Amino acid sequence: MSRQERTERILDARTLRALAHPLRMRLLGLLERDGPATATGLGKRVGESSGTTSWHLRQLADAGLVAEEPGLGSKRERWWKAAQDSTTMRAGDFTGDPELAGHLSSFLHQLVVQRYEEEARFVAELPRWQDRWERNASMASNQLSLTPEEARRMSDDILAVVDRYRRPARPGDDAVVTHWAAFPRTAHPEPEPDATEELGTP
Repeated sequence: MSRQERTERILDARTLRALAHPLRMRLLGLLERDGPATATGLGKRVGESSGTTSWHLRQLADAGLVAEEPGLGSKRERWWKAAQDSTTMRAGDFTGDPELAGHLSSFLHQLVVQRYEEEARFVAELPRWQDRWERNASMASNQLSLTPEEARRMSDDILAVVDRYRRPARPGDDAVVTHWAAFPRTAHPEPEPDATEELGTP
């Protein structure tokens, strides 16, 4: 499946406000990755009551991020689906707006938490995956010396590679999560000793 065939929602102020909540982010992520579900089913997966998940699903629906799946619904319980295949957030769209600073911070922190939880879950389940994935899974971390423009081009290149591997699920496929991030860090190199100190000069 190519990127053109996928639907992607770029978050704006309204959708960021709606999504900047840990439970809503988890619910939307489950619907985007695993397909339609009921509030009851989602509640069991996230450890919440169906009433709680139903309320948060309605908040997401009001923002246009989820929608009812009429082909599966009944009088007893509604089925919900993601209104898009994926969501994208461009931090630069919001960093200059003080009214959105809290929402942006909450969203980004929860994004990091979810990524950690996904990788931690894989490590915890490693015996289950070991036969097929022992030599194939990757959790790499690198530090490079780049300009911001180079980092952007590198990210674009990597995402283009990811798109080459995107396709509908086939028999024998596993659901594989890919994480990619490129961000600066403050370096703290050990200062080199002064030459006079090395020689013991007073």
